[in-house]
Amino acid sequence: MDLTTRYLGLTLPHPLMLGASPLVDDLDAVRRAEDVGAAAIVMHSLFKEQIVRERREHDSVARHEDSFAEALYFSPHRAELPLGPHEYLEQIRRIKDAVRVPVIASLNGTSNSGWLEYAALIDQAGADALELNAYRVATNPDESAESIERTTAEMLASVKARTRLPVAVKLSPYYTSLAHFARRLEAAHVDGLVLFNRFYQPDIDLDALEVAHHLELSTSADILLRLRWLAILSAQVDVSYAVSGGVHSAEDIVKVVMTGADGVQLVSEILAHGMHRFAELKRDLEHWLEAHEYHSLAQARRSMNLSHCPDPEVYERVNYMRILSSWRPPPSPEH
Repeated sequence: MDLTTRYLGLTLPHPLMLGASPLVDDLDAVRRAEDVGAAAIVMHSLFKEQIVRERREHDSVARHEDSFAEALYFSPHRAELPLGPHEYLEQIRRIKDAVRVPVIASLNGTSNSGWLEYAALIDQAGADALELNAYRVATNPDESAESIERTTAEMLASVKARTRLPVAVKLSPYYTSLAHFARRLEAAHVDGLVLFNRFYQPDIDLDALEVAHHLELSTSADILLRLRWLAILSAQVDVSYAVSGGVHSAEDIVKVVMTGADGVQLVSEILAHGMHRFAELKRDLEHWLEAHEYHSLAQARRSMNLSHCPDPEVYERVNYMRILSSWRPPPSPEH
């Protein structure tokens, strides 16, 4: 069975990649991922705040009044983010020496400023592609949606000017008009989109009266939002797509490929069950395709997006109405 896919200009034997997680800090884990069949390695992010902190501590560059203003009120502890900027670049080199599969690095931040110079250093360290992670919770009521989108597009342009690496932007679903924004990024020469960033919502510890942070792994229920937007965007914005979050079975893989995904980033399923899931999911995917008389994964790709729907908005409205009207009360117990 031919499972070949193209993602960010990279030819992969199948779409299953190790997604961004602390696992990439362990070279043995990275080698194990390749051994069991991961088609690529996606590194966790190097954060703008880490770069800013290192530059302030070493005072190695001239001060710029506004370059990193929004980072001044927050700086993560070193223990929370053990790979600083220098160590991150070294880890790229170590991973490239340890495996033969492509390595995709990641930069995470929200301002178009000097920290983006690290894109060139990541390129020099040997990465095969770069994710620009635009994780953002907009809390300033004076900041417009247009301003947020413009800044992200400017960040992309700055990165593209600094490197010849293919660049994907990792997005959240919470934009006023996600399709319009995706088209804007396409015009700025983005190579791919990753759907979606997960917002990890804090809870409240009522005994300690503190904010409580709990990492919740994804479930297959999380895939639904991704299917919706893959189907919409892949039919209208011609870039590579990867899905992040919600893929836990061969059926999930088929669904995201049919709606538009070229790559699948696995994290929760691997953290919960181990690296062997790469081999199992690849085998299960082959079996599903064979049982349904597909000769290749390419036959399924984008077969369920909205490219044949003349009015996606009408389709979404009708689907919405059908779902609302589909509920039926459970049958009354017999007396």
